[in-house]
Order: sequence, then structure tokens, then C-alpha cells
Amino acid sequence: MALKKGFKQLLAEAGEKTRGITAEAAQARLGEADTVFVDIRDVRELEREGIIPGAFHAPRGMLEFWVDPESPYYKPVFTPDRHYILYCAADWRGVLAAATLEEMGFPNVQHLEGGFAEWKKAGRPTAPRPHHEKKG
Repeated sequence: MALKKGFKQLLAEAGEKTRGITAEAAQARLGEADTVFVDIRDVRELEREGIIPGAFHAPRGMLEFWVDPESPYYKPVFTPDRHYILYCAADWRGVLAAATLEEMGFPNVQHLEGGFAEWKKAGRPTAPRPHHEKKG
């Protein structure tokens, strides 16, 4: 079955609507109060590979629900006045997620070019996945 649009076309269209950021430029923003690195990878990827230090984990499947204040799943880390750098393993999900957030009205969104793989390849800092204690 031929698809109306394949993943390559979806990525190309999203790439035209979004802004990427290099690992070098992104590292310069690491630790800035108004910048949030958002790791959209699956939790198993975080366990295996680690994360960018200080990144907020928002699984790709929940992102739209976590950024919308009208959603019962809203996370207050997401406010339109911050700068967001989204990343996944290779930047495919990052590009698509950045396009979605821009479509939702977030003005300061970028995706990490080459994703976490490029970040690590360039020798940028990584950290183990933070573990949170369960309440109750």
C-alpha cells in the first residue's frame, strides 16, 4: 500500500517549518534559566544512553498533552515564554515535535540537529537518567 505521505516527506515538511540548533550552540544555552532542554525519547533510551544534564523528559507520545494548559496532563515547565530545545536520538522525532509545538503556538522552539547521537559524538556532557521516587 502506498501512503499518502511517508515519513521522509513528513520530516522534510516539518524541517521547512522549524529551526534547528547545532550541538555547539545548544551547549552554550545549557544552564540558562530561560532555556529548557526537552528529551522526547522513550524511557528505555534514557536508561541506556543517559540524558543531557538538566533536561526535562517528556515522552513524544505525551508531549502535546503536557504542553497544553487545558489538558489534565499539563506540566507547568511548559510556558510559551521559555526557549525549548527538543531532542531525540537522531532528530527525526525532534523535528516533528518542534513543528507540532510551533503549530500549537510556542514561539521559541528548536530541535537539536543530529539529536542526542550528535551531542554525544561531539563529546558534549551527558548524565544518567534521574530517578524519581514514587509517591504513596
